[in-house]
Formats: sequence, C-alpha cells, structure tokens
Amino acid sequence: MNFFPSPVAFNIPLPDGNVFPIYWYGILIVVGALAGAYLSTVEAKRHNIDVDHVWNALLVVLILGVIGARLYHVISTPSGTNVGFDYYMQNPIEILNFRSGGLGIYGAVAGGLLGAYVYARYAKLNLLTLIDIAMPGLAIGQAIGRWGNFFNQELYGYPTDLPWGLPIDAAHRLPLFADLATYPVETTRFHPTFLYESLAMLITAGVLLLIGRRWQNAKAGDLLLLWGIFYGVVRFLTEFQRPDAWLISGIATAQIIGLILVVVCGVILMYRHTGPSKAEVAATRARQRRRPRPQPPQQPQPPQA
Repeated sequence: MNFFPSPVAFNIPLPDGNVFPIYWYGILIVVGALAGAYLSTVEAKRHNIDVDHVWNALLVVLILGVIGARLYHVISTPSGTNVGFDYYMQNPIEILNFRSGGLGIYGAVAGGLLGAYVYARYAKLNLLTLIDIAMPGLAIGQAIGRWGNFFNQELYGYPTDLPWGLPIDAAHRLPLFADLATYPVETTRFHPTFLYESLAMLITAGVLLLIGRRWQNAKAGDLLLLWGIFYGVVRFLTEFQRPDAWLISGIATAQIIGLILVVVCGVILMYRHTGPSKAEVAATRARQRRRPRPQPPQQPQPPQA
C-alpha cells in the first residue's frame, strides 16, 4: 500500500465557511530558518558577537532571500512544464503568488547575502564574519527545508528499484512519467532527489562546524567559500536526478552555476591561504630590479683658486 503525503498541514476555518490552508512547505521553510538562526547564535557567541544581531539580521535576510528565491524561479524555465519565464511574462500577477510554490535556492542565497550586507553596514559589523556565522545554519536550513518537497511530491528523480524509492501519485507526475501504463502508480518508485540533497547538506553543516572550530588559520569568509564548494558539488551531482531541470544548451543551469561556484570559491580559497605563486613573486622582484635606482645628489665642486 502506497503512502502519498498531503501538502496541507492543517486548515484554518474562515468566517465565510471556507478554510485557509497552511502548507507543510511553508512550515518547514520557517522551521529551517529558525533552526539555522539558532545555530548561528551559537556561532555568534563563539565569535564574541551579540546574539541579538542574528535575530535582527534574520528578518532582513529572510525578506531579501525570499525575493531572490522567487525571482530565480521566475526567470527559470524547468523542463517538462509550462510554468516558466514565458508563463510569468504572460501572467505577471502570478509572480506575487508565493503560495503556488516556486523558490530557487541560488536566488535565496544571493538575496540573503545582500540582506547580510545591508545589516552589516547598518550595525557596523564585519560582513565576512557575519556571513561565516550564518553558513552552518544555512546548510541546516537547506537540509530541513528540502523536506517540504517531500510533502509536495516534487523534486524526485528517475524511476528506481532501490528500497528507498518513493511512490508519486498521478496528479504529481512530470509529463515524462505521466503514462501510467508504462509507469504504474502502484509499482513505480522514483529517486528521492530531495532526500539526497537534504542528507548532503546535513553533512555539510557538520563539516563547516568542525572546520570553523578546528582550522586555526581560517580567515573571515572562508566558511562562505567552503559552502560554495560543497554546495556546488552537491548540486552538480543531484541535478543528474532532476528530470525537470532548467537546461541551457542541454546542460542543467544549476550544474553550470555549481561548477562556477566550485572553481571560483576554490581558487579564491587557495589564493587566500597560499598567497601569490612563486612565478608572480619572481616577476614582481624582476620588475623592481629593472626600476632605475635614484642617483645620490652631486656634491658642489669647491671653487678653484
């Protein structure tokens, strides 16, 4: 017997006899944000920063993060669906319909970083330190928030015979798997892509916490760079189980962004801790040697008798 979760956690009765549904997706996003913020307060204490800054910054980060997440979703065009950039251009009012779903983590992180910058400027805090405090919490929030996809029966991969495969009912099938004769509801299971990312980000949070405590030579901003490397790898791999991925020239856009994150963050991290290469040092010294040395001032000649 298959279990199909309901996206609705509970309903609030309205005076007109209707109900206002509260969705698991929204609940888990909020729970993830609060759990991440709490973990950030622990990190703030370790950096001798007032924990009130975490809760004050959370509001700004959440608002701009949700806006960024929504905009990323709006400009994307997932495969196998008619809800994409063209749809929103024809129905612009739907851009504001957050309850219909559609948030992108890359946009959320970009918006959240902007929020952190705004608050750091306002509170006169070191931006990179503030961001590092938040990085393990961000990973925890991602791990929790991904379970909203479970209740929505979304973010699943290709059919599988593995014991942890998920059943997906007919109403939530991607067009690729809508043929119930080929993919019967009773027997077809799919890769739980959301679960893979959730577990990976839980591990990422633990690794970031460990590195933040054990790496004596860490600099402010290093945890942000490490998050970029870890999540870039995670997203690149999980996108292979995203049949509805937004493609550019046949390549998943999230994989392209993931690779860029890995390369850029990796290069910056290495440069910060290894300094300029020997070749660069030698070239700088050579340029200095080629500069003309200042001549000492000439002494005036005494007059001849």
